[in-house]
Amino acid sequence: MRRDFAGAALAGAVTVLGFAPFFVFPLPVLTLAALFHWCRRAEPSRAALFGFAWGMGCFLVGVSWVYVSMHDIGGMPLPIAAVATLLFCAVLALFPALAGYALARLRRDVAWRDALVAAAAWTLSEWLRGWIFTGFPWLSLGYAQTPPSPLAGFAPILGVHGVGLLAALLAAALAFAPRRRATAALFALTLTAGFALRQIAWTEPVGAPLSVSLLQGNIEQSLKWDPARLRLSLDTYAQLAAENPATLTVLPETALPLLLENVPLQTLDALTAHGAVLLGVPMRNRDGGYANAGVALSGPLPAGTVQSYAKSHLVPFGEYVPTGFAWFLELMHIPMSDFTPGPARQPALELAGQKLAPDICYEDAFGEEIRMALPQATLLVNLSNTAWFGDSLAQPQHLQIARMRAMETGRTMLRATNTGMTAMVLPDGSVAAVLPPFSAGALRVQAQGYQGATPYVVLGNYVSVLAALAGLIAAVALKRRADR
Repeated sequence: MRRDFAGAALAGAVTVLGFAPFFVFPLPVLTLAALFHWCRRAEPSRAALFGFAWGMGCFLVGVSWVYVSMHDIGGMPLPIAAVATLLFCAVLALFPALAGYALARLRRDVAWRDALVAAAAWTLSEWLRGWIFTGFPWLSLGYAQTPPSPLAGFAPILGVHGVGLLAALLAAALAFAPRRRATAALFALTLTAGFALRQIAWTEPVGAPLSVSLLQGNIEQSLKWDPARLRLSLDTYAQLAAENPATLTVLPETALPLLLENVPLQTLDALTAHGAVLLGVPMRNRDGGYANAGVALSGPLPAGTVQSYAKSHLVPFGEYVPTGFAWFLELMHIPMSDFTPGPARQPALELAGQKLAPDICYEDAFGEEIRMALPQATLLVNLSNTAWFGDSLAQPQHLQIARMRAMETGRTMLRATNTGMTAMVLPDGSVAAVLPPFSAGALRVQAQGYQGATPYVVLGNYVSVLAALAGLIAAVALKRRADR
């Protein structure tokens, strides 16, 4: 049995190869099938342990960059950072444990029925992980199915959780189905449908393509908030903007480490000299606090117009302090760690003839929040500073998340980051252009705006989550009837 638990942990760790930057997209289906196999033949308590072991393997490898942010960048003592990372991954592993427990508890040794229970339980556990404790949907199964996976064709209809539901169903069919022809038919039908759906354009272009310059300053996190190095940030971005003029220039999250009101006017004039600017910068709000903001500048100040977006989904421990955890932030060196959240719904920013829906940092990991700005918005723009995570898996994984958002919404996604990965993603999820990470530069692209609404924009996660919930409720009812 111990070997089985070790095997489950190893399967979870190997699952990470299915995500960026490795893209072995069939692998998560196979490793999840192995987990389902172990859980189905175990008692509920042991099945939960199998799920927990699988989750620990997956998250300890897949989000190891959490340790990097706390110790290597944040300066937290090694033992405390190691324990904090272990506890964080243990909390995330509770969700696969819950799915394993549900499968074992509701099994009836009827292959097709148990397969549906497994897929439904897995989908609901991932949805809960993206919601409870403000949510952390990183490494959800559906993210591994970006192109070239045929399952990517379902993204504009069902979203990441619907894609994950289908992937989990295929995994369960491999684990349970005694009839190989039925399993092969299910695979053939699902993959063929996904390929066919990839040929559909769910949205249509609006307006002319827009020349955009996405700036990547590559300012080390240890230098960014050093007052003596302030001029480095100001000059770097002013120079990049001057050398790469465009109708729209986009700077990453907190690109200028000053409140907007303290940014030198000559710097703002330099940035807006050739066109409109979307600038990541902290901004004071009316109640005296400050927000992590994206500020749209159209024309030189003070005559030019100013619009703004305030980040609404803040990062616990990084952008606000949960009650009772002030001591945690004292161990890390995080400037401006008490932001005020913006409203959940904010209007699109009208800039350079397009309507921009900005999101900041890991807000683009929450598809339900991104769709709030649609269908009004014609372009999605992500401003990020992933310097906190060093040279790790965080950068390519975050870009893969952006690819899923582009497919779900049928919109071009523009990404401006401090250290990587600055990119333009097309509505079909393909990466049109990307800058090398950990280099200073500007990505100059022609970005096309889009209008219209995909089925996912209209319905969100309701279809996939309600389908999974209905399946699980039906399984519970059948289980109770059989036990009478």
